[in-house]
Amino acid sequence: MIPTITAFERSPDHGQGQARDMRVRWALEEVGQPYDVRLVSFKEMKQPAHRALHPFGQIPTYEEGDLALFESGSIVLHIAQHHAGLLPDEANARARAITWMFAALSTVEPPIVDLGVALLLERDQPWYTQRLPIVKDRIRVRLGELSDRLGEADWLDGAFSAGDLMMVTVLRRLNTSGLLNEYPSLSAYVARGEARPAFRRAFDAQLAVFTGASDGR
Repeated sequence: MIPTITAFERSPDHGQGQARDMRVRWALEEVGQPYDVRLVSFKEMKQPAHRALHPFGQIPTYEEGDLALFESGSIVLHIAQHHAGLLPDEANARARAITWMFAALSTVEPPIVDLGVALLLERDQPWYTQRLPIVKDRIRVRLGELSDRLGEADWLDGAFSAGDLMMVTVLRRLNTSGLLNEYPSLSAYVARGEARPAFRRAFDAQLAVFTGASDGR
């Protein structure tokens, strides 16, 4: 059965692969699972039909038969558990890969999202100039710790896994901030992820949606 995921009809990232459906697209491409995409507008995301799939009115969602999931991490974990290629077979290595998925979403991503909120929504606040360096320093702490752990390795724990997929997509949110450039090993790590053929297919698919929308199609 071919699963269906939802994605922005008009992505606010202008097709740069920052929206969270990118993580799901990449996972499906890595395991070779065909999928359909249903595009939703911002208005449709808040309607009862979509909220039945995602109670918070966001994307992505994942439907396969009578199974409906929301939250990108949960969806990627489901894909990884049901298809070979994103989780190791050995039990301890598998558990570590899942741990890195949680680390990406629970430890590394929150301060990065906080930066995005500050840049987009808080510029006109009187405390913005004082708060911004604090937010960036919180990110630097996490990047430094992650860089130390990665060291000279290509991936976080042996072979590429769902943990790397989630971590790379989280770190890519810093692409325009300049912060990632302060940690060459992490910049190289993200570049390795972006060079994977499955990533390129997922990126091109998401970009095509934006390009089509921009052209009025």
